[in-house]
Amino acid sequence: MAKVTSIKSAARRNGAARDYDVADIGLATQGRRRIEWADEQMPVLRQIRERFSKDLPLKGQRLGACLHITTETANLLRTLKAGGAEVFCCASNPLSTQDDVAAALVKEYGIPAYAIRAEDRDSYYKHLRAVLDRHPTVTMDDGADLVSLLHTDYRAQADELRASMEETTTGVIRLRAMERDRALRIPVVAVNDAQTKFLFDNRYGTGQSTIDAIIRATGVLVAGSVVVVGGYGWCGRGVASRARGLGANVIVTEVNPIRALEAALDGFQVKPMAEAAKVGDIFVTVTGDRSVLTGTHFQAMKDGAIVCNSGHFDVEIDIPALKKLSRKLDRYPEREVEIFHLKNGRRIFLLGQGRLVNLACAEGHPAQVMDMSFATQALAARWVTSGAHLPVKVHNVPLEIEDQVAAYKLAAMGIKIDSLSNEQKKYLESWESGT
Repeated sequence: MAKVTSIKSAARRNGAARDYDVADIGLATQGRRRIEWADEQMPVLRQIRERFSKDLPLKGQRLGACLHITTETANLLRTLKAGGAEVFCCASNPLSTQDDVAAALVKEYGIPAYAIRAEDRDSYYKHLRAVLDRHPTVTMDDGADLVSLLHTDYRAQADELRASMEETTTGVIRLRAMERDRALRIPVVAVNDAQTKFLFDNRYGTGQSTIDAIIRATGVLVAGSVVVVGGYGWCGRGVASRARGLGANVIVTEVNPIRALEAALDGFQVKPMAEAAKVGDIFVTVTGDRSVLTGTHFQAMKDGAIVCNSGHFDVEIDIPALKKLSRKLDRYPEREVEIFHLKNGRRIFLLGQGRLVNLACAEGHPAQVMDMSFATQALAARWVTSGAHLPVKVHNVPLEIEDQVAAYKLAAMGIKIDSLSNEQKKYLESWESGT
């Protein structure tokens, strides 16, 4: 784990809480420059921040965020603080933190951050607890780890929350399961399910950043390679389309017959993973489920197969099984590449320890696409804190927020669209007109 700078402490309610925990506070100036660069490419969020600074819709709220600590996230946190909230954050993945950004949040923007790239499991959960120890009234999650703690170790604090917001497919799956089992104790907004999120962030963001990470880590030529994409949800669609755009021969694996059919009609080969494992050069898992690639698949793979994951948690690739099949392991930490030498004489290249490859081996989604996702997050935060408390369930983002974000983005891109005439509106609302 990276060396930690000295940590200040400040008295808080129910004891003492650290002001921050970052790798090197001296990186703050570098981080601020990169945050400002990303901000130039996030005009929608910037417009919301300007409005928030005047209206202060989040005044009096304590907002705890468990998100990937990147330049784009920093601009979201700046927006929430501009809206009057007391903001503090931790990382939602041990390998996604940009250490200079974490330092800048603390020193340049006065936002306590608890995040160190490559932190171990104990530090990761210590940082989650540091956020909850500040008694947030609103939380933002990327994988539902904060919400999980709020339903276990911090159960007594659940009633303090107005709502939580979830950014990932994996997290929403967990939360809907909690709602179904009547275990959910707080209102949650499924930001991930917003069209301004999954249609763009999941598809175009994950598609581009995943391929970017694979190329950065390995330098592989994608053209002519056989790329196997495990899962054809919105993230899988994005990865498959971007790989094909670079000239790859793409195979999709699926368990859902509708998605499998869609992949086939989109022009991709569709096969079971057991068959795809024999011919693939590059494997990307994006399902949100566990054990997508198992020991049986590893034994069938070619020598030099590249394996990575773009789902939120590191369970999609059965790494313990991979270790059992191996006689030797070489590590290249500067590239986040591990080479497993199998007992059958073949080698498998694992990227980013099986964690989110686009953040472990690259810098995540482009700022332009995160502009929409985080604009939706910011407006959802305003929505959950205004008016009456929301009922305890998983909520969708209101359509008016979606339309507002999309309209802002179109304007920022210089794109104009038509509007309905009164006659057209009347026709669409009527059932009386026919042939």
